[in-house]
Amino acid sequence: MIYDGIVIGGGHAGIEAALAMARMNKKTILITGNLNKVASLPCNPSIGGPAKGIVVREIDALGGQMAKSADQGQIQIKMLNASKGPAVRALRAQIDKLKYPKIMLKVLQETHNLDLLEALVDHTIIENEQVKGVVLQDGTAIEGKTVILTTGTYLSSSILIGKEKTSSGPHGEPTTYGISKQLKELGFDVVRLKTGTPPRIARNSIDFSKMTPQPGDENGYTFSFDNRYFHDNPHEYCYLTHTSLNTHDIINQNLTLSAMYSGVVEGVGPRYCPSIEDKVVRFSDKNRHQIFIEPESMDLDEMYVQGFSTSMPREVQEKMIRTIPGLENVKIIRYAYAIEYDAINPIQLFPSLETKRIQNLFCAGQINGTSGYEEAAGQGIMAGINAALKVSGKSPLILQRHEAYIGVLIDDLVTKGTLEPYRLLTSRAEHRLLLRHDNADLRLREYGYQIGLVDEETYQKFLVKKESFNRLFELVKQFRIMPSRENNEYLHSRNSAPIYEAISLADILKRPEINQIDIKYFIGQEYDDDTLEQLEIKIKYEGYIQKALREADKMLRLEEKIIPNAIDYKLVKNISSEAREKLTKIRPKTLGQASRISGVNPADISVLLVYLESGNIHHDV
Repeated sequence: MIYDGIVIGGGHAGIEAALAMARMNKKTILITGNLNKVASLPCNPSIGGPAKGIVVREIDALGGQMAKSADQGQIQIKMLNASKGPAVRALRAQIDKLKYPKIMLKVLQETHNLDLLEALVDHTIIENEQVKGVVLQDGTAIEGKTVILTTGTYLSSSILIGKEKTSSGPHGEPTTYGISKQLKELGFDVVRLKTGTPPRIARNSIDFSKMTPQPGDENGYTFSFDNRYFHDNPHEYCYLTHTSLNTHDIINQNLTLSAMYSGVVEGVGPRYCPSIEDKVVRFSDKNRHQIFIEPESMDLDEMYVQGFSTSMPREVQEKMIRTIPGLENVKIIRYAYAIEYDAINPIQLFPSLETKRIQNLFCAGQINGTSGYEEAAGQGIMAGINAALKVSGKSPLILQRHEAYIGVLIDDLVTKGTLEPYRLLTSRAEHRLLLRHDNADLRLREYGYQIGLVDEETYQKFLVKKESFNRLFELVKQFRIMPSRENNEYLHSRNSAPIYEAISLADILKRPEINQIDIKYFIGQEYDDDTLEQLEIKIKYEGYIQKALREADKMLRLEEKIIPNAIDYKLVKNISSEAREKLTKIRPKTLGQASRISGVNPADISVLLVYLESGNIHHDV
């Protein structure tokens, strides 16, 4: 048989890609080396965080799986930056690393249109610059209309501890060489990247009395808009401690033994998740660095040492870790290591995540140079959606930068490229006030329904919520609060100034000390907390939101200006040589994308716009 989609890899990108295709009624097969390790958490046992937690919400709004499974598998959840503005609030959860893969495997096994195969792929089948399927390491050929590469850190990967270098994937899993070799032969720009993971330590060897407990929230937060909170989930603590000057001394004395500083490492490491030796060298003025001790599973005695990633030799790791308060007598269960692997420079992809060189071949996740489970899953669902749409002969779904963090992520990758592991940050989004935790469904649920990932029941619930919000918004604008003694006494109790004339509840809500609690008090009606939170944000930040929308609208006009695929930039006069070089290499799809390429300045865009509107172009779009 010929599959509509073949997904290579069972990590976070592969799962979302395979589920998206299968749920869009495309016959799909997911091929991975070990089905019991799908959705594994080889590094931090957590999902979410700044920007990343919003990506998880966006995946859910589109009809993906990560949020639902994270809610079921979490052992601690908290809202980060709750006291700050809504643009930077995001959920983060500690995940049971043994339970989560089982949850995901069950979802995969129960999904219609989805076959699962435990095998390793050697290479893809390419004919006339189109992918036609894959060949397994045992020589078996599987035909497919589209192929999605979600190979994670398994392409020609090596484990590094001190000066030891071992060919292996994470935690001793087998690596693969065929795909990486073939990509190079096909002319892809393949880059070498590095990441790392800290040691795992025995819980019963830790002195928690020397650490600061870090509890989760008791509010019943969920990533998914289903709002299904699993009350039986445990509420585990994390713990905060710090490195010491002794730690830094040991690191400085042994730097030449680190894989990173001894010349063993070939790949480029992550800027925003550096090793502890890198932090000590780069921030030598700091006397200490934060270390978080985090639970890995309710069925394991292991704890994760966040902030202590290293590639030092084992004997040095033993000395280093025992200089940290609370870890003086700690037992290391698994040593830290660095891993380097092959990836592609993502400027070789269209915004749909299809490769420019090979038709119907898509890439998602760490193969595109990203780090993080959430970034991988966000790319995975979009690659799956767009592969399914291509099989159906439909246009791809491209999320704009003002619509989703997923849109920011993919646009950054395909427009700017990356030569180091890319991490999504709130600062990367110029419209982050529009891309909030609370409104991901309002931004993306409609897309999910239109492409067939969101079912009718879920969509109808969303419409009811939307209508409820609109009614409440109109009510709050029209509701008048009279300057009565009772109302002023209430305002005084809320440390708010008295009123001397009738005022709308919307105007009162603009006061910083007034919030959703007061909405309930004045209108005397029950609304769910999510709706009240959205209302409070919409009213308090209305001026800023409207400004952001106007700015997004300006950029959207550039996004609507399509650049023909076969345009010859040599014929565009009066643009800079650097702009001509970058435009020729990246070949942006729209004028908006062109404007975000480093080295292409506003004057170049103006010239290009005049050229596009001149009517002298006869190339196919």
